[in-house]
Order: sequence, then C-alpha cells, then structure tokens
Amino acid sequence: MFVKQRRHQIKERLLRERSVKVADLVKQFSVSEETIRRDLHELEREGIARKDYGGAMLARDLETVAVPVPPVHHRAQHFTEEKERIAEAAARLVGPGQIVVMDAGSTTWCLAKHLGGIDGLTVLTNGLNVAEQCSSNENAQVFVIGGKLVRGSMSLVGSQAETELRKYNADIAFLGASGISANRGFGSFDLYEAEMKKAMVAAGRQVVILADHSKFERQALISFAAFQDVDVLITSDLVDSRLLRAVEQAGVRTIVCPLERRLGEEA
Repeated sequence: MFVKQRRHQIKERLLRERSVKVADLVKQFSVSEETIRRDLHELEREGIARKDYGGAMLARDLETVAVPVPPVHHRAQHFTEEKERIAEAAARLVGPGQIVVMDAGSTTWCLAKHLGGIDGLTVLTNGLNVAEQCSSNENAQVFVIGGKLVRGSMSLVGSQAETELRKYNADIAFLGASGISANRGFGSFDLYEAEMKKAMVAAGRQVVILADHSKFERQALISFAAFQDVDVLITSDLVDSRLLRAVEQAGVRTIVCPLERRLGEEA
C-alpha cells in the first residue's frame, strides 16, 4: 500500500472514531510502529490529528465540524444570483487558447456556463457536471480526470485521479471551497475531494477560488490550500469587508462582485 493511501485510511478512521492507537494501526497496515508514528506526525502537521500517548486524537477544532454536504444539484439552487455574478467575473480571467482546470463545485458549474464563447479552450475537470456543461462549446477540448465517483458532488476522486492530474499544467485552476477561515485557509468537507483540490492547486499556474458569502468564517473539515497558495479570491459584496481585508493582507487578490439586490430582500 502506498503512503498516501495508508494516510487516507488513517484519516478516515480518525474522522469516524475520533481517536486511533498506534498498536491497532500497526496491526491493520502490517507496518512498523515507527512508520505509523511518522504518519501521525504528518497528520498532526496538517492539522487533522493531535498526538497523545500511544496514538492520536482528532484535532480539537474538527471535533464539532458538521460533515454532511447537500448534493451539488441542491447547492446550485442556493445563492444563484451571487454565484452567477462570481462566475461571470471568473470567466473574464480566461482567454482564448488557455488551459483551465476546474473542480466539481456548484459555482464552478456556473463558471462553465460562461466559457462557451472562448475559442481554443482546454478544460480539465474531475466534475461530470462541469464536463457536461463545457461540452456545449464545440471549440473547446474537455478532458475528464477519471477516478471513483462521489455521487453527491458528481466528482471523480482518488489516487488514480490525482496521479492523472499531475501530468498536466494549467494556466488557471478554478476551485470552490466549503469553508474559509483565518487559521485554516480554504477547506473542504470531503477528505478525497480535498486531496483532489490540492493536486489542482499544484497544477495551476494561477489559482482562483470562487466562494459565495456563506463560506466565510465557516470551519471546513480538511484544508486544501493556505492563503499563500492562492492568487485570487472571487466573491460578492455580501461578505463583511473586514473579512476581505484580512484575506487581502494575507496576499490574496480579491475580486468583489456587486449584487443588484441583497439576498433575502424584496426586489
């Protein structure tokens, strides 16, 4: 078993059971105690575990995180005007002949709808919803990164998909985020999707996060990028300006989309 696969499984066990013992993991994976301790040290460095005598426990700030996430087709119906404005702004960053990588989020799906008029575009995605939408552009090449299907998000994940993604270099990586926090950066609620997002961050010459206002000050389960890993954040003026200033001070350029009316107000 590869190191990454073993650590994935340890993460899953930590999330499920809240604690693990070195002796149990040694038996489960048939490796040395020293190897497991290195794994736990790395998970502690990632902010997922906190080591204790004989094993590790789930990090304190993850203990109360709610994991369930609505299916992507349900999320696409939330904050639709805001996501459309964010997607329009993101599309303006893309030029003819460029290579872009996109994940399977609801906001990146909105972005895909606005890329139809760009000639010579190449799209790499692990999202079946994004690939289907991009297929309407006859001048675009669409490559689907294969892997295990996550039905709720219609995304393809896993070590096979991550390995395939490493073959490519993209001009821009467009990613959604489940949560944005000052101490953990940009995060996802899904362990495997977080790993895919990390691979996409590595593949993009420029990294752009698309996030509606609900994602701010929200604690996600797994961090996939720190502020220094991201070039641009596109959001709306529904976000508290103090939060945006904090992101900008961390070195991220922000593009703030004005809305014609505030969400939840009468037109």
